[in-house]
Amino acid sequence: MANRSGLRAVALTTTAVLLSAALAGCGGKEEHGDLTAQKLDWQDCPAPSDAEGGGSAPSPLPGGGKWQCATMKAPLDWSRPKGDTIDIALIRARTSGPADKRIGSLVFNFGGPGGSGVSTLPAFGSDYTALRTRYDLVSFDPRGVGRSAPVECESNAQLDEYFQQDAIPDNAAERAQLLQRTQQFNAACEKNSKKILPHVRTTDAARDMDLMRQVLGDAKLHYFGISYGTELGGVYAHLFPRRLGRAVLDAVVDPTQNPEQSALGQARGFQLALDNFAKDCTSKTTDCPIGDTEQEVKDRIAKLLAELEKKPIPGIFPRQLTQTAATNGIAQSLYSKDFWEYLTEGLEEAYDGDGKILMLLSDSMNGRNENGEYSNVTAANVAINCSDEKPRYTADDVQRRLPEFRAASPLFGDYLAWGMVSCTDWAVPGAADHPDVSAPGAAPILVVGNTGDPATPYEGARKMVEALGKGVGVELTYKGQGHGAYDSKNKCVQGAVNGYLLDGKVPKAGTVCS
Repeated sequence: MANRSGLRAVALTTTAVLLSAALAGCGGKEEHGDLTAQKLDWQDCPAPSDAEGGGSAPSPLPGGGKWQCATMKAPLDWSRPKGDTIDIALIRARTSGPADKRIGSLVFNFGGPGGSGVSTLPAFGSDYTALRTRYDLVSFDPRGVGRSAPVECESNAQLDEYFQQDAIPDNAAERAQLLQRTQQFNAACEKNSKKILPHVRTTDAARDMDLMRQVLGDAKLHYFGISYGTELGGVYAHLFPRRLGRAVLDAVVDPTQNPEQSALGQARGFQLALDNFAKDCTSKTTDCPIGDTEQEVKDRIAKLLAELEKKPIPGIFPRQLTQTAATNGIAQSLYSKDFWEYLTEGLEEAYDGDGKILMLLSDSMNGRNENGEYSNVTAANVAINCSDEKPRYTADDVQRRLPEFRAASPLFGDYLAWGMVSCTDWAVPGAADHPDVSAPGAAPILVVGNTGDPATPYEGARKMVEALGKGVGVELTYKGQGHGAYDSKNKCVQGAVNGYLLDGKVPKAGTVCS
């Protein structure tokens, strides 16, 4: 997942950052204090909270097993491990296989940042049936997310207004309005979440995972990270290389890029995905309903967005489909080839003046459910990004870079470039230009890149392998479409991943699946 605000991270003061770095070399139990001895009280899972996205309690597992939930205590401030604590929400499905074949827990992070693992793992649990034969499947709401000391910013009504704003300004007045509205959102985050904001860095979440490893009773952390979860996994490997077991990183974040480079890479990635969508539609035996040629499909989409800038159309009453909402909805549909049919239908209806489907797609990206309630994915996304990432971009910075972004993507360039101002007025300084994932001495980490990935472009996999260090990262390429590879259900990818996680068989570096 990568929201517009998520293209760009609340660090501590310089002194605290240096102290945290020093703590990385300390022993496990001494670092975590008495919290390593806590016992988790696993119970039947409740329905997801509003912050987690709402909905029903997770359905029983195949074979009659139940999802179990618990909370783990973790230090609010990892530089004061015996100080105040926060609750970290966890979910698990016990292994379906015999006890003597159990490897341990396999911890998942599905990305964002800001995604709730407690609500996401059950939704995709069937995809990991094979892995459950030897692991307890475990996920969690990272700090600042869902039920784990969630960052709170604005109300549902305020967020409706926030997402109706023009995020693609064309003149000085619109630019001023965007900056003012962004400042208002960030100020609300500081007012409502002042205590947690300085403590939601990725390094904090990585330390939570090491505490989790110990509380779960595992000598090593076995890990499956997707999208932003690959960055979290890389940071964990850097901090605790000897404590990492078998790990897979899928839909890989490029750890060498600063926020501007990341946003520009996403512009290219989403443009590539749009090109592939247009090619797919027009190559079918039946007529493509939104254009006769690839270029016509893209031209008609551009024309629609230009018309929406001048005159929005009805979306989901009382909201209208604006240029920004339509762009957001189109981006959401490009995350998976499974969504392309909804994009086609949504565009058809929008050309006839009905923006409901594109708005539903946009709402999905923004964490809004059908009852008009928002999860805290946007608040957490901005908070974690602005905590992690040091650069702060001004409107002048964006203006200077717009030509390059437009060259990368005529459709998404402006949208992604202006997203870089999300952290401009953030209350707490960011930590670094990019994460450190160097992990000498770590066990092999399987790094899976998808050539058609819009949100984490394929090139990031190779950069992650190089940054992890010699003998650590093992690259596997999937020639496919959509965000990520394992959940594409490609047998080659799943065979390689399962072979490593279940049997310790490291695939040959450079393996290609198609």
